[in-house]
Amino acid sequence: MKIIAVLPAYNAEKTLEKTLADIPKGSVHEVILVDDCSKDGTVELSRRLGLHTVVHEKNRGYGGNQKTCYAEALKRGADIVIMIHPDYQYDARLTPVMTGLIASGVCDVVLGNRIRTRWEALEGGMPFYKYIFNRLLTIMENSVTGQNLGEWHSGLRAYSRQVLETVRWELNSDDFVFDQQFLIQAASCRFRLGDVPVPVRYFPEASSINFKRSVVYGLSTLVLLVEHLIHKSKLVRFGFLTAKTH
Repeated sequence: MKIIAVLPAYNAEKTLEKTLADIPKGSVHEVILVDDCSKDGTVELSRRLGLHTVVHEKNRGYGGNQKTCYAEALKRGADIVIMIHPDYQYDARLTPVMTGLIASGVCDVVLGNRIRTRWEALEGGMPFYKYIFNRLLTIMENSVTGQNLGEWHSGLRAYSRQVLETVRWELNSDDFVFDQQFLIQAASCRFRLGDVPVPVRYFPEASSINFKRSVVYGLSTLVLLVEHLIHKSKLVRFGFLTAKTH
């Protein structure tokens, strides 16, 4: 099975090499970096390292970057795609574990779960308000969708090709709520979701949204849950929650 790692990048020059060094040798067949108009030397470094590099002509946002990542990975024949943030916030050493759960047929979607314990999350630098938001939203999302994930808000994710060819992710937001839309879509399409524990890494070079954007993100997630409930009740059908027809 062809495994491709996709790296949605924005100003990742300082952390890109460390991220790549953590990906176990032989665990992926190709690495694709999509640059969203970085202002540093991310693109030049990516090309120098021999990565397949795609550059946006204008900034498209976190969700917009992922759209390019997945479209490019599918075009290049990926059977499994793992998204790794090149800011070194997530531990790429787990790449073979996560992709292995998909390759073996155990899961269709695998996430890195940063909330193994409360003290581990907080000692790893996760702001307290983000920890609280994370816990409350995760409880609600599990309850509404019938899932049992330890965390819904991780940026370390692996998907099977079938998931990427079924979920209507092209219709999603170009902003951070893209991640929540994708998971709710996957749950709505009855895919098997699972997770593995990953360390928490918050430090100055790691990307993170501020309090105001976190609130908008949280409210957008609540709206998504309401839409999911309405869709499931068949009162109204939302196109982005339906599977693609082939």
